[in-house]
Amino acid sequence: MRMLLAEDDAVTAEFILLGMRQAGFIVDHRTNGHEATGLALTEQYDVGVVDIMLPGRDGLSLVNEIRRKNITFPVLILSAKHSVDDRVSGLHAGGDDYLVKPFAFVELLARVQALLRRGQTLVEPNRLQVGELVIDLLTRRVTRGADEIDLQPRELILLAYFARHPGRVLSKTMILQHVWDYQFDPKTNVVDVLVCRLRNKLDIDGLPSQIRTIRGVGYVLEIQ
Repeated sequence: MRMLLAEDDAVTAEFILLGMRQAGFIVDHRTNGHEATGLALTEQYDVGVVDIMLPGRDGLSLVNEIRRKNITFPVLILSAKHSVDDRVSGLHAGGDDYLVKPFAFVELLARVQALLRRGQTLVEPNRLQVGELVIDLLTRRVTRGADEIDLQPRELILLAYFARHPGRVLSKTMILQHVWDYQFDPKTNVVDVLVCRLRNKLDIDGLPSQIRTIRGVGYVLEIQ
């Protein structure tokens, strides 16, 4: 799942970033309303978490703009304002939920997951399947045939990326851009290491290897 986070408070942003990445989300974070709007209009997201008070452009204006452009991913609005009028304003602007600061991370995660379930006809499915490989993105449960596979958060993100593009060769650059939300030296071997680790977990006795290396090009999750 890919999330847009628009939050200018460093402590709150770090709190959300850490928790969401551990929960398996890829998070693009911006502290400025104009920059966050630019991302929302040009990138594809499954969900947004947007603070109202942002420099450059406020969060309500951001949400209103993306709705005006018919961008439909669900948005949870964050605010320190407690009044009913403030919550109503947030929902009228196009927000799908409203959470008052301070908040517990478990509540934020639960609300985000509820938005994803509620809007699953508008966003990617919560369940991906390629052959006998099944990925439940909400419970983070992965099975291949009758076997359950225990994956670390980054491994799950990579597998979900493969499963969204079965049979398609994904280059190292593509994987870096989609699985990590920051840039690496192109000579780094982090992709090879992560793919190797994931392949070892998926290679169950009696079943053929599902991730194939295309030498000099990238990797492909084969449809079996």
